[in-house]
Amino acid sequence: MLVKPNKTRLESVITNVMKSDSQLTMEILAPVADELELIAHAQAGDRSAFSELVCLHYDSVVRVVYRLCGDAQIAEDAAQEAFIRAWVSLPDYQPRAPFRSWLFRIAVNAALDVLRRKPEERLETREENLMMAEKSLSPETAYLEKEQADFLQGAVRALPEASRAVLVLREYGELSYSEIAAVLEIPVGTVMSRLNYARNRLRETLSEYQLETELDYA
Repeated sequence: MLVKPNKTRLESVITNVMKSDSQLTMEILAPVADELELIAHAQAGDRSAFSELVCLHYDSVVRVVYRLCGDAQIAEDAAQEAFIRAWVSLPDYQPRAPFRSWLFRIAVNAALDVLRRKPEERLETREENLMMAEKSLSPETAYLEKEQADFLQGAVRALPEASRAVLVLREYGELSYSEIAAVLEIPVGTVMSRLNYARNRLRETLSEYQLETELDYA
């Protein structure tokens, strides 16, 4: 017996893609005092302080580069490369801007560089992905959950590089417009137009997928 796709989850994804930004600040926040202290020690050559900075930002960096790359192993490679670059460039960092914005700029560039080196490489097989699905689910449900996740990731990856970067930094990095503008070195107005384009494209793609799956399982 086939399990019908989770319509509620698909609708939730579509809603999130079009969520309002009215409650999100456009301000660029300076690093907090504790982070500034860690940065100062790291800039002086303290590797343990830099390790703490890595721990603070590792998950968010991996999340962003994964959405850009679409592959967990490539994302890990890109994240590691980003932190190596950050360590090398740390003496040039000026704490007037948020550390995470500076770090995300390095991470985005590292991720795109990795993608250009490995444009078609997929280090995870479909079978390996399915093994990562929640074990409490039935095989059919786990397969469909993974299929939906794969489709969403593919839809994001299909966006033009410029629009994809803006969408990922906003939705997965949770950066403000001003922070994204600083990371990508583009005007805030360009951030807003690219984000609007990406959201509309993604909404259309997900809506088409939802319709197709409803027809398949009708």
